[in-house]
This record gives sequence, structure tokens and C-alpha cells, in this order.
Amino acid sequence: MTLRDLPGLTMTALQELLRSRAVSPREVITALHERIEGIEPKIGAYLSLDLQSALSAADAADVNLPLGGIPIAVKDTISVRGQPLTCASNILRNHRALYDATAVVRLKAAGAIPFGKTNMDEFAMGSSTENSSVKPTRNPWDLERVPGGSSGGSAAAVAAGAAIGSLGSDTGGSIRQPAALCGVVGLKPSYGRVSRYGLVAFASSLDQIGPLTKSVQDAALLLQVTAGVDPQDSTSLDEPVPDYLSRLESDLHGVRIGLPKEYFRAGIDPEVKAALATAGAHFESLGAELVEVSLPHTDYAIDAYYIIATAEASANLARFDGVRYGSRAENPANLLDHYGRTREQGFGPEVKRRIILGTYVLSSGYYDAFYLRAQKVRTLIRRDFARVFENVDALISPTTPEPAFKIGERSADPLRMYLADIFTNAANLAGICGISIPCGFAENASAKPLPIGLQILCPALGETRLLQIAHAYEQATDWHRRRPTLTS
Repeated sequence: MTLRDLPGLTMTALQELLRSRAVSPREVITALHERIEGIEPKIGAYLSLDLQSALSAADAADVNLPLGGIPIAVKDTISVRGQPLTCASNILRNHRALYDATAVVRLKAAGAIPFGKTNMDEFAMGSSTENSSVKPTRNPWDLERVPGGSSGGSAAAVAAGAAIGSLGSDTGGSIRQPAALCGVVGLKPSYGRVSRYGLVAFASSLDQIGPLTKSVQDAALLLQVTAGVDPQDSTSLDEPVPDYLSRLESDLHGVRIGLPKEYFRAGIDPEVKAALATAGAHFESLGAELVEVSLPHTDYAIDAYYIIATAEASANLARFDGVRYGSRAENPANLLDHYGRTREQGFGPEVKRRIILGTYVLSSGYYDAFYLRAQKVRTLIRRDFARVFENVDALISPTTPEPAFKIGERSADPLRMYLADIFTNAANLAGICGISIPCGFAENASAKPLPIGLQILCPALGETRLLQIAHAYEQATDWHRRRPTLTS
């Protein structure tokens, strides 16, 4: 193995090399930076890098810590003190974070080195990373296709060997969907399992920070480090954090896995459907029992999601007005002109669309008809999951209805773009945990093979079982070992 091979390693493999002193943290940072420099013009995964700060941290790293000396990329909606915090938006293009998010504090305490802020859909609003105000990110498996979103930069960097691991955020699928399209592992923890302090809010009752990694074991390691109650986040759960890593190995005999019939419908790409059928057979060969279940309110999930998420976005983004921080319009005629032109110039089309939608559903005369009704539907969706989980340990489904689509293909069709998250957003409404892992490749949609993702869902705080099931499947297959042939 040469130093050029280091960026393609898993976190746990790199951990062994660092602890044995086979490589140094400085060598890891240097090799990773060279890899990024070589392929970044092709994929556009990063918005900023600070090599000198990373090298200084590497020289001081304690490799005996859980993540000692391991660089971790961070989505640019998560605060890293002194680093840019732009949310890929013009309105924050010159903003730098004044403090660390709690998840970043815990990464640093575990010895990790935050290195690089990754590209994303502006304010995490999108499914393709085309809504970034800076540049689109490209899928390393096919540079003409999207990496998914909104954590597309994080997923593409991990898949391309331009990140050892990364943190993203998931509001309606923004970790799991890009993980599926890029062929990596993406974990959405239960709501409240990881502190949201320092995460720029999109929809506060839906947002969660989580890992994107090359293996389930790596995802368990990052969750282990970042999970836990935080007094700075009143929604974080005061529950013990299990030892996910020590409990990762598990026999699936006796495990009951549900197949929600509403998630296996017409319109799913045939190759995705075939890959899921093969995955189901793998689970049965591992001793699991597959049973068909029903989540009857699934058809209403995407409608409820886009009412609740846009309403919360409208409220959360009201603070971005150019008064205290961020970019502002020049020479305003008056305060109203200042607000109007600052937000017009600062926000992109998709963010404006969602603010307008959210303001509408919260407005007098429409609140009961839209927002209140959506919250009632949310309760029904939660009850659906609670009822199903009385009889099964987990659910499996496609993560996305089809493989990665071409850049620009859905830009003019917001509704079709929103449907890319049709299998993921119900988990956010219900607050349960979910993971996407690679389960195959589509050969017919493109001249190049495109990854297919398998979604596994478990009850709230069921991450131990979730990781066990995902790890067992991963060890029985080799999909997670495949990497795109992207040369620097």
C-alpha cells in the first residue's frame, strides 16, 4: 500500500494503520489533500478547505483516541469554528462560524480532524445538489449525473475517495438518498439521538445530523462518537448511548423484517426492484423472516412533509435578513427595500419557492386547511410505524425509486424532483432511524453502472438493531467494496 491509497480506506482500516504507526496523521492529511486536488475539478464536492489548520491538528493528534488523526469532511450547514458556514447560499457567502456544533465538538474530542466543508443544496433544500449557489456536484460513478442531495457533496466525496468519512444532515432523506445514488452508507439517526446544536436549521422538527461512510462499521463509529444528550439542544434525548461497535456482530435468525407493500409500487425502476428482491433473498439466507406489512398513510407522507418542512423553513429563514450577519443589498432606500433586495439577491429559486409555500400554509385562513391537517397526518404516519414495529424488528425498501438521474433533467420540474425522496421522508416525519446501504448496480440507465441503495428502517432509538441488520447484509455481499474508477 502506498500513501496514495490512504484516502480510499475505511475509517476503521485507517485507524489500525495510525495506531500501529505505519502512517502518521500528517501523511493522511497530505495524501487526502492531494486526492482532493486531483479529482475536485471533476466532481465539485467541496466548498472550502483549510490545509494548514488540518496539518496543525494532525501534528497534535492522539492516535489512541477513537478517531485519533482521522480527517472527517463536514457538510456546510454544520458549524466548525473559524471555518466558512455558507449553506451553499449567496446570503451567507462570506460568513464564518463562531463556534463548533456539538457534533463537531464531540468529533474533535474523539481525535478527529474536521477537514473540508462539503457542497450541498442551498440551505439543504434539494435532492440533487444542483441548488448550490456555487456549483453543482457530480456523481463520481457518472459525471453527467447528480450525486443526490442535499448532502451530495458529502456522499460524492466519500464515494470518490476524497473523504475518509463525512457528516451530513437529513431532513427528508438528505443523507440516505445521496448515499444510495453514490453507493455509500448513509445513516439518519432517530430524532434527538444526535444534537442539532450548530446545525443551521431547515425544518427543526425533522432535521438530524448523521454520518456518510464507506462501511456500516464506520457509520457505527461516527454515531458512537456524536450521539448523546446535549443541554444546548432541548430536543436531544437523555437516553444512554449503547456501545454500537461491540454489538455490531449479530445473528439474524429470528429477526422479522417487514416489506411495506406501499414501498414496492408501480413506477420503481425494474433494476431497483430486482436488486431489492435479491437483497430480500440474502436476508432470508441469513436467517431473517420476511413478512409483508402495510403503512396505509404512506401516500400522504410527501404531501405532509412538504407542508411541514416549508412552514418550518419559512420561520427559520426569517433570520437571514442581512442585518446582523451575511450579505446585504447595497444602498437600500429604506428598511423594506433592504429586506426585500437582500433576500431576493441572497436566496436561490428553490429556497424562495419553499419560503413562499411555507408562508402561505401558515397564513391566516390556510393554517387549519394545510399546516394543522399535515400535522394530523404526521401523527397517523407515526402510528402506522408504531403499529408495524409491534410485529417486525425492521423494514426494508428501496432508498430511491430509481438510480441517479442526469444533471439538469429535473431542474424545471420541482414536483418530479421532490418525488426522489418518496421513500425517505416518512422516517423524518415519524422520528425513527434509517440507513441506506449499497445493494447492487443498475446497468441499463447509463453507459456506466449506477449504485442502488437499500433502505432499512427501525423504531426510534433502534440504532443498535438497525446497524446489526445492515452490517450482516454488508458482510454477506461485496457491493460496499466497489468504487468508481475516477482517476486524478
